[in-house]
Amino acid sequence: MNQRPFLSDTYVEETRIGFRFLSSHTWQHHVLRVAIDDLARLFAGALPQAPVLLDAGCGQGKSFKHLQRVFAPSRLLGTDADPHSLDLSAAEAKRLGIEVELSGGDCASLPYPDASIDVLFCHQTFHHLVEQEKALAEFYRVLRPGGYLLFAESTQAYIDTWVIRWFFRHPMHVQKSAEGYLHMLRVQGFAFGPDNVSYPYLWWSRAKDFGLLERLGLRKPPPVGERDETLVNVVARKPLEHA
Repeated sequence: MNQRPFLSDTYVEETRIGFRFLSSHTWQHHVLRVAIDDLARLFAGALPQAPVLLDAGCGQGKSFKHLQRVFAPSRLLGTDADPHSLDLSAAEAKRLGIEVELSGGDCASLPYPDASIDVLFCHQTFHHLVEQEKALAEFYRVLRPGGYLLFAESTQAYIDTWVIRWFFRHPMHVQKSAEGYLHMLRVQGFAFGPDNVSYPYLWWSRAKDFGLLERLGLRKPPPVGERDETLVNVVARKPLEHA
C-alpha cells in the first residue's frame, strides 16, 4: 500500500482494509461530515472568522471539503505522518479546487511555529498515536491563546471490540475512555464545559450489534451515563493570556 516509509515511528499504521475504508463514502458522509457538523454545534458562540485551520492527521484529505464548508478558513493546513496519504490529500485538494498547505510530520513534533493556528482539527487520529501526551502538548503549543482544538475520538469501548481488532490496527495500551480523554485535555490546560462536549452514539460505533435493535425500533438506546461511550467530541479552548 505505502511505497515509502512513515515519517514517524510513534504512529501505528492502518491496515490495507482500513486504508481503503478511509476513502469510502461511509467514511466521508457518515463519519467525517457528521463529526465536523457536531463540532461546529459545540462552540459556545459564533464560529471563528476566516481562521488559520490545521487538520492534524489529515489522512487522504477527505475532511477538506467539510472544513471549507463549515469554517471557510483563510488558510487550510494539513499534516500527516504517511507520505502516501499526503499525496492523496494533495490530489483531493486539487480535485476540489481548495488550496491546502501540506506538510509531512508527526503530531508529537508539529512543523509549525508557536501560537500560529486558530483552529486545530484532530479527528480519529489520536487513537493511532503512541505519544499522546506529547502530541497534545504540541497542539497546545501551536494554538494561539484563545484558539480552539476540535477533538473527535473513538474510545476504548469501541476500539477494543472484535470487529475493530480484526480489520484495523491500533496501539491498544494507550486507548482511553471518554472521561480519560477529557481528563487528558484538562491536564494539558485546555478549557471546556459540558456544553462543549458530546457523546455521539452512532450506529457504526456500536461494533457489537451496530445499533440494529434501535434502528429496527425494538429498543431505545441507553442514555448518557448508563452506557459505555464509544465516541467523544470536544471543542476545547486554549485560555487567553492574562485572562
